[in-house]
Amino acid sequence: MPPDTLPGVVIGVDIGTTSTKAVAYGTDGRQLASHAAGYPLNDPQPGYAEQDPDVILAAVVGSIRSVVAELATPVAGLAFCSAMHSLIGLDLDGNALTPSVTWADSRATRQAERLRAVPSGLALHRRTGTPMHPMSPLPKLLWYAEQEPKLFERVAHWGGIKEWVLGRLCGTLVIDHSIASATGLLDIHHLEWDTEAITIAGITEDQLPQLVATTAVLPGLTQRAAAATGLPQRTPVVVGAGDGPLANLGLGAVHPGMVACSIGTSGAMRVMVERPGVDPLGGVFCYALTENRWTVGGAINNGGIVLKWAGAALAPDLGEDSEADLVAIAARAPVGSGGLIMLPYLHSERAPHWSALPRGAYVGLTHGHRREHLVRAALEGVCQQLALVLSSVRAAGNEVGEIRAGGGFAHSGLWRQMLADVLGVPVSFPAAHEGSSFGAALLGMQALGLIPSIDVAADLVRIDETIRPDPAAAATYAALLPLFAELYDALAPAFTSMRRLAPGLPATPAGPPM
Repeated sequence: MPPDTLPGVVIGVDIGTTSTKAVAYGTDGRQLASHAAGYPLNDPQPGYAEQDPDVILAAVVGSIRSVVAELATPVAGLAFCSAMHSLIGLDLDGNALTPSVTWADSRATRQAERLRAVPSGLALHRRTGTPMHPMSPLPKLLWYAEQEPKLFERVAHWGGIKEWVLGRLCGTLVIDHSIASATGLLDIHHLEWDTEAITIAGITEDQLPQLVATTAVLPGLTQRAAAATGLPQRTPVVVGAGDGPLANLGLGAVHPGMVACSIGTSGAMRVMVERPGVDPLGGVFCYALTENRWTVGGAINNGGIVLKWAGAALAPDLGEDSEADLVAIAARAPVGSGGLIMLPYLHSERAPHWSALPRGAYVGLTHGHRREHLVRAALEGVCQQLALVLSSVRAAGNEVGEIRAGGGFAHSGLWRQMLADVLGVPVSFPAAHEGSSFGAALLGMQALGLIPSIDVAADLVRIDETIRPDPAAAATYAALLPLFAELYDALAPAFTSMRRLAPGLPATPAGPPM
């Protein structure tokens, strides 16, 4: 069927860390139907964060099937998005030999530190766009080679969760340039596998999926997948991209100088650029969207999850789902939390230092501080960490003209204002869109010829509100930010010692007291 006769409905499928969302959109940006299915993030040992690929595949198929059943019009195609940095080992038949090891997994910390420490580490980062951090598949591959050598030798192919799902749905093993650019194995300047990185990983190019553009269209579904999803077997499948670049697209931040900020479980700050590149100090990543659109920025591990921790640790009396009440408690504390600073590194950290060593800390605690100060300092710490990422984005030579923000935090008026105050610039909040799934659908529409270009995203995304910084609050945060930044370096030796001591200091008792 020629592109100009295709129905204009594309389903964007976002394979996230804790759930998959399938959302159907029309070419005017309207959301027509949606469905989400959750799944667990397993931690069988400290530092592990892995998932069952079959469980995720079932969530993908079920979500698509539910959306298809709800639609009254034919589907032009599917377009995919997924969390970046996952790794799965496959046998010759495409069966998973390992769990899906996610970005949150830190077992490869020592391997990542070794890569960072060698003189070629920064050069490798600047060539591949991916920091030497345990989130990245490159150190994960080293971990498998060193810790699970027999399993490592059995693996015929290595991929990630999107590659696994597409293999099951379409019967082909491909990886798009966006996901590949987050593996630490791709030369982003030539869009081909990096020989040195592959050699370090101890694998061959033949063990990696075929590289394709993010707009590549697979011819259709397998007979089994078509029956399971309720779609015709000839339904086009657009390979799509990673969730970070597609979140920019979903927020309409598609032009240079437009920064997308998100705070969900984790957080990120990304700007779209037209050519790939990393700053001289390696403070940012660089991931592909299309051949002439790249995202430069940084992700943080600790976003909304810090607020959840605060609820469990500081306000268990509020019960579960107490985020709104916690924010109300934080609002009782003054800007700057009475001189209390929290380094929110509860789950280690990524940008801009790209080290798995840091741990959370409260600094400046006095007898005058109460629960409201501790909760507010936690929220401020998340925003201050994002401010450090924004500084690195600027240090990479990028102009920042507009910031658009989304994610679960955007439901909180206090958190919205706090972000604008800490960043010191106006922040715009688009009307509700399922971010990455909308970005995937738009990319799919371009690939299928339903829209002229993804540039239309800037016009399709409506801005609901623009928050301007309060001058007095912004001045307070501007004075605190250098201290917040200095604390990382000041505490680095302590972080190193804590990691050495951690095995003998479990968080829970080994057994009942004698």
